[in-house]
Amino acid sequence: MARAILLLALCVLPALVAAARPARNPFEVEGRVYCDTCRAGFETSKTTYVAGAKVRVECKDRKTMELVYSKEGTTDSTGTYRIHVDEDHQDQLCDAMLVSSPQHDCMKPSSGRDRARVILTNNNGIVSNKRYANSIGFMKEDAMSGCFELLRQYQEYED
Repeated sequence: MARAILLLALCVLPALVAAARPARNPFEVEGRVYCDTCRAGFETSKTTYVAGAKVRVECKDRKTMELVYSKEGTTDSTGTYRIHVDEDHQDQLCDAMLVSSPQHDCMKPSSGRDRARVILTNNNGIVSNKRYANSIGFMKEDAMSGCFELLRQYQEYED
């Protein structure tokens, strides 16, 4: 009888405790913030990346669109941000979005490129907990020199 109680205490109880606690596999949302130096509306070879930009990950309830989660991060010297999200946001709509830019001549969010959708759940077949967001960007006030020629090159391949 004593062995049965010992077996229960050593094997079954830890398994029950582990099953009762939710698994915490944090996600890491990673992306880049750029400055659209040519005002093209997309990244080009003249695009620069913004160090020190503020980015926020927000999740909203799919039905009510009520904000249920928000966390901010800052880009490093390469314009890359990494934001850790501890919870699984199964059926919620989550976006990485621009908050602010430290560059005074590149502070206006680029229309349509100011946010990127990220899926923050383990119930989607993705093995990794790292989630990559599309690049998001600000637009420079005035296009820099050489942009006209660059954009003309893009048009040559449009046919």
